[in-house]
Amino acid sequence: MAIIKNEKITSRDNDFAQWYTDIVKQAHLAHYSSVKGCLVIEPYAYAIWENIQAVLDGMFKETGHENLYMPMFIPESLLKKESEHVEGFAPEVAWVTYGGKTPLEERLCVRPTSETLFCDYYSTIINSYRDLPKLYNQWCSVVRWEKSTRPFLRSREFLWQEGHTIHETAKEAEEETLRMLNIYKKFFEEYLAIPVLVGKKTEKEKFAGAEYTLSLEALMYDGVSLQSATSHYFGQKFSKPFDVKFVDRNNQPQYVYQTSWGCSTRMIGALIMVHGDDNGLVLPPKIAPKQVVIASIRNDENVLGAVDKIAETLKKAGLRLQCDVSDKSAGFKFAEYEMKGVPVRIEVGPRDVANNQVVIARRDTGTKEIVKFEDIERHVLALLDEIQANMYERALKHTKERTYTCTTLDEVKKIMETKPGFIKAMWCGAPECEAKMKEIRGMKSRCIPFEEEHIADTCIVCGKKAKHMVYWGIQY
Repeated sequence: MAIIKNEKITSRDNDFAQWYTDIVKQAHLAHYSSVKGCLVIEPYAYAIWENIQAVLDGMFKETGHENLYMPMFIPESLLKKESEHVEGFAPEVAWVTYGGKTPLEERLCVRPTSETLFCDYYSTIINSYRDLPKLYNQWCSVVRWEKSTRPFLRSREFLWQEGHTIHETAKEAEEETLRMLNIYKKFFEEYLAIPVLVGKKTEKEKFAGAEYTLSLEALMYDGVSLQSATSHYFGQKFSKPFDVKFVDRNNQPQYVYQTSWGCSTRMIGALIMVHGDDNGLVLPPKIAPKQVVIASIRNDENVLGAVDKIAETLKKAGLRLQCDVSDKSAGFKFAEYEMKGVPVRIEVGPRDVANNQVVIARRDTGTKEIVKFEDIERHVLALLDEIQANMYERALKHTKERTYTCTTLDEVKKIMETKPGFIKAMWCGAPECEAKMKEIRGMKSRCIPFEEEHIADTCIVCGKKAKHMVYWGIQY
């Protein structure tokens, strides 16, 4: 059975931007606050974030990382210690200049990221190689004064996690940089059901102050890419200006090697844009706040008793569920939970109880099945696994269909004007050729994959000898 179109939502094929806004509003994910560019993250979206946070936090701790919390203010003098870093963030920095009615002696930056704070801290606690490594993470909010904002994708304040580690050797730090990238990849693909590209950012696109940046790139339904998580290798570019040193095994002073890595609430935006449809959210079971909703159809004593019994069974099986025995119409209930993207809906009415059965609907396909009472637990557990796998495969199929191999700029222009996606093309490494590609709908390099394909011998822009195969795309 096909899902009936929800008239409150603009078709994603007609106006993708409005469709996105409609879902954010209708699913009660976020509300615009009185501060431009800042959001009220509503309970349902925050519940999604809590599930994301819980899973990732567990992954971080399994690899030896500890949580701490840094101040939200950074003295200007501290921020300026790493020149490339401050230059990269200067346009987005918000400043505090008064404390009450008193002008501050030194401006305070509201953190856009916390590298400088961690370095200042490390410089006071590290003495010997025996103190290393330090594997830290913090969950917090950051502020970046974006000119153009969109809920979850770009806002002036957003929630995220930022990992910061220091190591005795470059080898250990580089291993950490790659390890964290792979943790993000596992999370995106196994929990969010979102396939990602992984690779290295070009010099122009790397994080300000990093030696290099590794990135996860995901493709949204409209063919626009989203930088979904990043992992940065700093080498000693921060430890030297901040004087973060230790005495090595030969009793000699050395500077530490450093990393940082992070992801944010833009993952909620990715969930909307990869999986959502014209009826609302479609959430992967592993991350959905409620995996199952049991909805009553007419509330007589037998129906309510059946709902309670089914709920008790599924709760014992460890599922997150909700029972809706309100007096709302069945159609209203169904539309509400389709909008929220609840993976499985169990419909229980008088006729179902009389026949010792229920109707089970899956959100990803809209199909329904009749299932006997004694088979509900087994069926639902298997169905949730099937939905999770199907959502990933469907997203992977879409990404593959919208990934193109190009050898001329004319091919790139035609694709980007008609049906955009990821472009695979050769590049000579010159910044001016990278800039030339940007002239096509603002397209940027997304990443240089770890395993490059040989598409051609020459750069797609200048025709000179190519150095890398690069994924290109329009970005959010």
